[in-house]
Amino acid sequence: MSNPSPKRFYKTAAPVEVGARWTVALDGRPLKTPAKADFFVDRQDLAEAVAEEWNRQGEILDLTGMHLTRLINVVIDRTPSARPGLVEEIVRYCETDLLCFPPIGENRDRILEAWRPIRSWAAETLKIALNEAEGEHLLIGQPAASLEASRGYADACDDLDLTTLGFAAGLYGSALLAMAVCEGYLEAGEAYELSILEEAGQAEKWGWDPEAVARHDARRQEIAVVQTVFSRQAKNISQ
Repeated sequence: MSNPSPKRFYKTAAPVEVGARWTVALDGRPLKTPAKADFFVDRQDLAEAVAEEWNRQGEILDLTGMHLTRLINVVIDRTPSARPGLVEEIVRYCETDLLCFPPIGENRDRILEAWRPIRSWAAETLKIALNEAEGEHLLIGQPAASLEASRGYADACDDLDLTTLGFAAGLYGSALLAMAVCEGYLEAGEAYELSILEEAGQAEKWGWDPEAVARHDARRQEIAVVQTVFSRQAKNISQ
């Protein structure tokens, strides 16, 4: 029998500066992670966004919908000990990256035209040049140098970016799209629309299934968290 969702036990959530870091306090009491660690982030905008998640809650807490809070909990509780596996997960996404497998069908050329600039950007900027499947071949090898470059890229990320990179790659089915958002080459929502081009092409012809619409709406809420973390302004990346 599943546990009932907890009732709201606080009135307000607010970001609080603690030295060079930030936490979020519920009625003045600092948040803790599920592992009872102190909840800290290095950026004010992230603390503000987490506080907003808690303030949006109704009488019953929707913990599963608090995507940024959950992501940062993972960063604090799990990522430090799981880094090697998370790095290799990014490499595996590159081995089977969505952008390397354009669909067979009438929308193939349009999708290729949309995807190839991202692959070219990754090859030129990140030195991650991935092979593209031809025809109906679903098994292709990727250059060892490119996979090593992807490993180096992931390993150079701090815990927050690495965790978000893996989260985004899972949503997109593409490490290249996740990296493009991390680097500010694409917005997170733009990358998501690129990841569902095949489904969108079918929907243009047959219409959207209500369940698919609901699924994508839910994922776009998660995608918004990716954009928050990878915000170029917050990371002080020059335009």
